[in-house]
Amino acid sequence: MTPTATDAAPKTLIGQSDIAARVEAMAGEIVAALGQDFTMVIVLKGAFVFGADLLRALGRKGARPRVEFLGLSSYGAEKRSSGDVRHWTPVPEVKGARTLIVEDILDSGLTVKHAREALLAAGATEARICALLDKPAGRQTELAGDFVGFTIPPRFVVGFGIDWAERYRELAHIAAVD
Repeated sequence: MTPTATDAAPKTLIGQSDIAARVEAMAGEIVAALGQDFTMVIVLKGAFVFGADLLRALGRKGARPRVEFLGLSSYGAEKRSSGDVRHWTPVPEVKGARTLIVEDILDSGLTVKHAREALLAAGATEARICALLDKPAGRQTELAGDFVGFTIPPRFVVGFGIDWAERYRELAHIAAVD
């Protein structure tokens, strides 16, 4: 279902200042666990805003990660994962690297599970999971995030790079779409 002009406006769930504070704290947790040298693999498209803010916060903590991107999707224009993870970029070169998968939302867990398996198969020595949002009610795998920004209820969310049919990515906060 594609959003239309008659759809209700998304309602703020997590504000911009709360996101900024939590991203800064997560950067400290990541540097404490991984040190300064690792490879961030930002899952496109939803995690690009979070990934950029996290990268700057990591830099303020003294980290100098290499940055790569991995295009995966399982939602399309729907509000629920199709269960079919689609690869639309090649797996980055990560042989011998410690990797940090940067994901927008850990929901079903299928996309991040696919990313983790692909990176390990490509030779990464480890693949830690960092998600801005965790929605455990929708989990279909046993994967958990190593670094999580916020745990949210089972609501469909947009903003801060997260979309609904390519809309609402520009919001500077996380909003629920009911």
